[in-house]
Amino acid sequence: MTLSYPLAPEPDDFARERGRKLFAGDVAFLKGVVAMDGLPPPDRIEVCFAGRSNVGKSSLINALTGRRSLARASNTPGRTQEINYFTTPGGPYLVDLPGYGFAEAPVAVVRKWQALLKDYLSGRQTLRRAFVLIDTRHGVKSVDEEILTLLDKSAVTFQVVMTKADKVSLKDREKALAQVRGALAKHPAAYPEIVLTSSEKGDGIETLRALIASLE
Repeated sequence: MTLSYPLAPEPDDFARERGRKLFAGDVAFLKGVVAMDGLPPPDRIEVCFAGRSNVGKSSLINALTGRRSLARASNTPGRTQEINYFTTPGGPYLVDLPGYGFAEAPVAVVRKWQALLKDYLSGRQTLRRAFVLIDTRHGVKSVDEEILTLLDKSAVTFQVVMTKADKVSLKDREKALAQVRGALAKHPAAYPEIVLTSSEKGDGIETLRALIASLE
């Protein structure tokens, strides 16, 4: 019996090298966007990273790019209120979306950036894949279901990247994977492979680099 939503396989040498080259170049911050009319020209494909506050999004982007402070992490959940664009040399834009869920910000501010998030996901034609980050310690929560449903409605292919895999035991990791697989079965836009990562240990980073480099 084939396992639904298996872990993404290790890349072969060619794919690993292509991913390494993409992220070995000068990856740079381009701009922070607070409204749709501020988005850069759709002159290349892009991938975005979405996840609830404190899921480890900034740490993952920093691990991918090999730069400790390219994406700035905040100790305050929900602090990032912009869509942050990064350029890769000859490759796609990397797009860091505002954290969703709990936020220490005024209600009106939260609503504004949630609306921006929805507009972006449903209206950006050059978006090739959304990577939705799920904390391995917690699995898919109700607030994650909202974003997954939005991606279904927007017909945006999304792939789950499980973060902080090193923070749980092997037994608990398997429980989390089973819970995530069950949740993904309800979402037609879900890409049929999961990437298991640890930004601290480097696990899964080569796999994710190779996946991004393969998109066209």
